[in-house]
Amino acid sequence: MRFYVTVKATKPSSLSSWMRFSSVAATSTISLNPSGRLQQTLAESVELKGKALHSGKISTVKLLPEIAGAGRYFEFRSRFIPASIEFAQESPLCTTLFKDELKIRTVEHLLSALEAKGVDNCRIQIESESSDDREVEVPIFDGSAKEWVDAIEEVGINVAQNHVGETVEKMVAHVNKPVYVCKNDSFVAAFPALETRITCGIDFPQVPAIGCQWFSWRPVHDSCFAKDIAPSRTFCVYEEVERMREAGLIKGGSLDNAIVCSAEHGWMNPPLRFDNEACRHKILDLIGDLSLVSRGGNGGLPVAHIIAFKAGHALHTDLARHLTID
Repeated sequence: MRFYVTVKATKPSSLSSWMRFSSVAATSTISLNPSGRLQQTLAESVELKGKALHSGKISTVKLLPEIAGAGRYFEFRSRFIPASIEFAQESPLCTTLFKDELKIRTVEHLLSALEAKGVDNCRIQIESESSDDREVEVPIFDGSAKEWVDAIEEVGINVAQNHVGETVEKMVAHVNKPVYVCKNDSFVAAFPALETRITCGIDFPQVPAIGCQWFSWRPVHDSCFAKDIAPSRTFCVYEEVERMREAGLIKGGSLDNAIVCSAEHGWMNPPLRFDNEACRHKILDLIGDLSLVSRGGNGGLPVAHIIAFKAGHALHTDLARHLTID
């Protein structure tokens, strides 16, 4: 696979921005720059309850407003677990946070919605149905991030203030030199760019109805995530379902919370919400995993062109570690 870069004449109006970008690019791989926006939080609290995909248990999540600078973090068993890459743990088919012997599983859809909707500071209280559980899983709902987005939009978003009543500017990471991680023929890379863009590819040659798909997306306005990405549902290959269940996964999985595709018979629960819904869902996951770069209410998704091919949560979080500024 080859990548070609075409250099076009820069418009005079953007010349100064490009010169500043080029100047920073000569110094460091990642820089933290002002975003031109203030940190935000929820206007009110909101609570949702639902079944978890892998454990099959019922969990309750309450999203609460938080002060500027607090960032996003989970509260479970009266302990706090920051939604930060330093607490991410590799686990099959989901992203897990681990701290103080407690685990929060399948955090990616919720964090994707919070990151994309600009909820920079949020206290996430989560409870499991069993009082002695040491791990809990975020509900899967219909397999997308739509329910989280709807809940956020229902209560609204406010500018956050810190503990002395001051607003705080939101900073965001800029990628100044190419960064990539790979395993076999799968990779995720971040290239310098003047705006955030995500290009994702998947390839399932054994499942013709999925096949090879590519989709490129950029957050051009506040509502495009809700329209273009959030409704896309998690997917699986029907012939792999039994193997996953034997591994103790997808105990709560059903045709109501995932789109399932058979190698022989195609999609088993149409209609799809998009022709390339499976590929769009990979972008949803990637945004959630890269949100773990965020610290102190700053942005998680960097200003870069991020290109992923056949990547999963392990590669996503590996890239997030490379994008983190100490």
